[in-house]
Amino acid sequence: MEKIKSLADQLREKMVRPGEKQTSEQQGPPDDIQGKAKKKADKIMESTILKAMIAYDNSDCKSMAHIRLDKQTLDLMNKFKMATNVDVTKFVAFAVKHFFDSYPELKTIIKQFIQNTDL
Repeated sequence: MEKIKSLADQLREKMVRPGEKQTSEQQGPPDDIQGKAKKKADKIMESTILKAMIAYDNSDCKSMAHIRLDKQTLDLMNKFKMATNVDVTKFVAFAVKHFFDSYPELKTIIKQFIQNTDL
């Protein structure tokens, strides 16, 4: 009966006590796992759109807009911020500018509306 240990007892024995060196089992992930994580991070940084987003400078943008997003989109944007360290404000500013640059017909629609509107 003395040899039967609870899970808590087993975990306590595995924990490192102050002053003791960690064993190789407790030192952290092996080099191959760390190497894979680094390759994955490098692959993320190879994305052209991400490079463009990181390089985008919105520091001179002083106008503000309040937008509403569904919870899933906002959660995804917040996770994107954690993964890439790109602020949500910068993300939205870049996305809107890229959207208008990608679809110039939207600018044409706006110009036509302004010309047809009596000011």
